Amino acid sequence: MQMSLPLVLISMLLFFVLFFGISFLLNMVLRMTWIVAVCFPVIAALIIDDVPWTRYFTAPAAAFAALGRKAASLAAADVLILASGFAGALCAGWAIRTLRAKGYRMF
Repeated sequence: MQMSLPLVLISMLLFFVLFFGISFLLNMVLRMTWIVAVCFPVIAALIIDDVPWTRYFTAPAAAFAALGRKAASLAAADVLILASGFAGALCAGWAIRTLRAKGYRMF
């Protein structure tokens, strides 16, 4: 199914803002600057794949094979949307790091 350009752009913006906000809050609360950026591949795998997450522990070969097939069949719009979410997580880490360097003790 083809996505129109405005829909892709809005989705990219929403994923960026969503992951920036979640990352910023988790980085602030947990005091771990890059926690969401490191966990993003797991989050992306859960978004991409239809396999239940327990299957990764009970039948890992089949689950990772299904993930590989599903990731290879992603459309360009899907990759752009997921990449913008990752960019949001990275920007949140950079923002927290900058705020800490400037002396904001809360962050």
